[in-house]
Amino acid sequence: MSTAPAPPSDRPEAAGLDLLLPPQIARACEDVGARKSAMDVVTMAVLAGLAGAFIALGAMLFTVVITHGELGFGPTRLLGGVAFSLGLILVLLAGAELFTGNTLVVMAWANRRVSTTRLLRGWAIVYAGNFVGAVLTALLVYAARTWTLDANAVGATALTIGVSKVGLSFGQAIALGVLCNVLVTLAVWLSLGARSFGGKVVAIVFPITAFVAAGFEHSIANMYFVPLALLLKGEPAAVAASGLSPERLGTLTWGDFLVRNLVPVTIGNVIGGALLVGGVYWFVYLRPSRRGGATP
Repeated sequence: MSTAPAPPSDRPEAAGLDLLLPPQIARACEDVGARKSAMDVVTMAVLAGLAGAFIALGAMLFTVVITHGELGFGPTRLLGGVAFSLGLILVLLAGAELFTGNTLVVMAWANRRVSTTRLLRGWAIVYAGNFVGAVLTALLVYAARTWTLDANAVGATALTIGVSKVGLSFGQAIALGVLCNVLVTLAVWLSLGARSFGGKVVAIVFPITAFVAAGFEHSIANMYFVPLALLLKGEPAAVAASGLSPERLGTLTWGDFLVRNLVPVTIGNVIGGALLVGGVYWFVYLRPSRRGGATP
């Protein structure tokens, strides 16, 4: 029996395109999710620690770039977003495990290639590893005293960022987390479709720049931003340079970080990545009825 040719949308090479198109990206994403979930605990934890450090390095560069931004709000945020893209470029191209990107593993879970236990185990290990990597990087940056650059202006920026993040309402933090991880997982999605190193970088930079410039909230980046601000809260030079009042600095505590920022932002990140991107693309391209009633 002859088989019908694949539809043109599944054959980018027929159009001379060196990339994967959405149906192929969906299958690649499912395959990657299944492989990630089969990884042993030690390897997963180490790669998660690296991802936390990589995102922290992007956050550090962002802080430096936006300090004394004399180009105006929009252009400064745009440049800061490009700088922050370093983090996800390192994660995806150097190799690491990032919680926000791994919300796409739901595509493999939905087709029963990953069990619920494996899905949640992977998320827990990667989230914890990201936290350790990000906080350790914050400690290194603090110890290196890079916050003293530009007469403590970099430290003032870091403090201001931390205070602003714990000042969000619970609902606002969730919404900002949703918007953020829609863009982050779309960056991961697009990078899977690109075949060259340069193509992957371009695919990553635009969505990441957009979420950073717009002020959306990334749980793993906040594992660097807020702990660093908490460390700088005890540095008189950074506090003086920031001009923040004692009342505002008083809101910067570990409790406020966890309750007012990290928990709601994480919830939003899961909704944005797992449901609005992973879930939608699974339904469009991978649901059993679309595959003739059979799962792989």
